Amino acid sequence: MKLKIGIIGSGFSGLSAASYAAKSGHDVTVFEQHDQLGGRARAFSQDGFLFDMGPSWYWMPEVFENFFRDFGSSAADHYELKRLDPSYRVFFEGEQIDVGAGRESYIDLAEKLDPGSGRRVEKFLNDARYKYDTAMGGFVQKPSLSVTEFASLIYLRKAWKMNLLGSIRKEISKVTTEKRLQSLLEFPVLFLGSTPAKIPAMYSMMNYADIDLGTWYPMGGMHKIVDGFERIARSQGVKFRLRAKAEAITVKDEKIDRLVVNGVAETFDAIISGADYAHTEKLLPARARVYSDNYWNNRTFAPSCLLYYVGVRGKVNGLLHHNLFFDADFDRHAAEIYESHQWPESPLFYVCAPSKTDPDVAPEGDENLFILIPVSTRIEDTPEIRERYFEMVLKRISALTGEDISDRIVLKKSYARSNFIEDYNAFGGNAYGLANTLLQTAFLKPRMQSARVPNLYFTGQLTVPGPGVPPAIISGKTVAELINRHQST
Repeated sequence: MKLKIGIIGSGFSGLSAASYAAKSGHDVTVFEQHDQLGGRARAFSQDGFLFDMGPSWYWMPEVFENFFRDFGSSAADHYELKRLDPSYRVFFEGEQIDVGAGRESYIDLAEKLDPGSGRRVEKFLNDARYKYDTAMGGFVQKPSLSVTEFASLIYLRKAWKMNLLGSIRKEISKVTTEKRLQSLLEFPVLFLGSTPAKIPAMYSMMNYADIDLGTWYPMGGMHKIVDGFERIARSQGVKFRLRAKAEAITVKDEKIDRLVVNGVAETFDAIISGADYAHTEKLLPARARVYSDNYWNNRTFAPSCLLYYVGVRGKVNGLLHHNLFFDADFDRHAAEIYESHQWPESPLFYVCAPSKTDPDVAPEGDENLFILIPVSTRIEDTPEIRERYFEMVLKRISALTGEDISDRIVLKKSYARSNFIEDYNAFGGNAYGLANTLLQTAFLKPRMQSARVPNLYFTGQLTVPGPGVPPAIISGKTVAELINRHQST
């Protein structure tokens, strides 16, 4: 049966859901409150500099390729991909380490840092590949509405082999006790929004994604992916409305009746929300909400971020495309984010310099920098604090690269917790959704289908499978398939 489906939000999960739902024959309209598509993956340009506002890492390339292939296309039809080699640079106190592309290079690095560890790293990566293949082969595509989806003996055996109950930190400690190598192996799970001590060991599959599948970059910027997804969606008949703010969802006879956008009510057979989950439920009458403020306040959220978009005259020597500044105490920074909820005294941070790879994102000879500091979702955000941390970051960059760029900055914009709330209605100003802790994995996440309003569905980082661009793409496909299954029963 052909349904009229409204989708709130045009992030990757919303664009994915729209494309798959339209491919199934449904009448799909996407409502985006901003003046461009992409959600957190928006972009802006100024004075010849082009900045991606959100995601900057391109991992798990087969997920993107699978999406395009499902519509008779390929990523190469929409943008040029380059594999980065080295994948990234890590600054420790007093030294820097470049992580080369590919397993062989990584094992060579492990041997240099911790002689004799290469064989253990090889085994760790083989186990990580099993976990990755198992997850991508079925686990992450499930809507996770019930534990019974995972109750078969096959899944129980696989779950046991994936070491769900152990932590990634404990698993890595069996591979090496060398602090720098431990930090390198723990780094990929930082995308999952919690400390390595609280992230299940199954997520070592991210090490396989990092090391074996590689770090890539779409020439022109990450927003080129959004452009490609938009073209696919439009080819399926999806309609888009920009500057279209969802203001209310009305319910009649325990089902969605209308979606109110910019003061105008329109009838839909189903709604998919790729917007913030808690915010979406606030659009409903109180009786139709499943999760209370108390529920959300007791979840473990991935961090918010303090971001800077910086244009620099001339080149910044000492940086690669991706740079991790691990010259401070990670456990202390993590405790300040997740436990004491304070501004970090000496934070770890990340610098992306896409102009090292892409000449189109900055004026010729100049540098485009994107700087990210993970911070708590429960802190005060003021202009004075942003400026203080910017000065701190500049000093650290100067000390570790030998480049003082303070007098060459020609453009600077900041973006932080209050902006995430204002622009995305993000609960607590979170940047990445819920952390992938054991008690917030699969069927323990907020439901993809409302338990009280059955034709209201959710997609994106606050439901399954979780935070990150590839999971968002998978989430969109999963919710579209879920709607089709429910309509056929």
